[in-house]
Amino acid sequence: MLVTNHVLSGALIGAVVRRPVPAFLLGVASHFALDAVPHWGNWRDTRQFLQVAVPDGLTGLAAMAAFTATAPACRRAAVAAGMVGAALPDIDKPSLLWFGFSPWPSAVGRFHSGIQDEAPDRYGREAFCAALFTTSALLLLRSRGLPRVSGRSADPARQGSASPTPEPGYPVSGRRG
Repeated sequence: MLVTNHVLSGALIGAVVRRPVPAFLLGVASHFALDAVPHWGNWRDTRQFLQVAVPDGLTGLAAMAAFTATAPACRRAAVAAGMVGAALPDIDKPSLLWFGFSPWPSAVGRFHSGIQDEAPDRYGREAFCAALFTTSALLLLRSRGLPRVSGRSADPARQGSASPTPEPGYPVSGRRG
């Protein structure tokens, strides 16, 4: 899976979880789950890999900056932690390229490589995932909380509250500041 999609899924995780440590841990777990899903890849050679990986890495960094900057203050740390956790397992690629070694034990590298299900004809899946993760994360970050079920908030922080109290980091007017 492209690192940009890992970053976007991490933003979505942080928007839902709202706590940095669980968001980070779930981000790491999501990385391996997404890599096990059939996705685009299986490059001919290092040159072809780098032609995709360099713009993808830069796009992932830009997405991290954009989601961190636009997340409400009350969710910013969780969103950033989710994105870092989701992207972290792929740090071995630039590390191998620039320094000649992976920061992960060889068992982690073997596991990570072994779960990949890549094929060169799956770019459409990558694009669909990017659109889905981006849209979902943006919608959750713009909302004040999780959807209501039977008149009660699904957000544990708002359980028992009948009045729509604004979430910290949101102005009372309902518009983001």
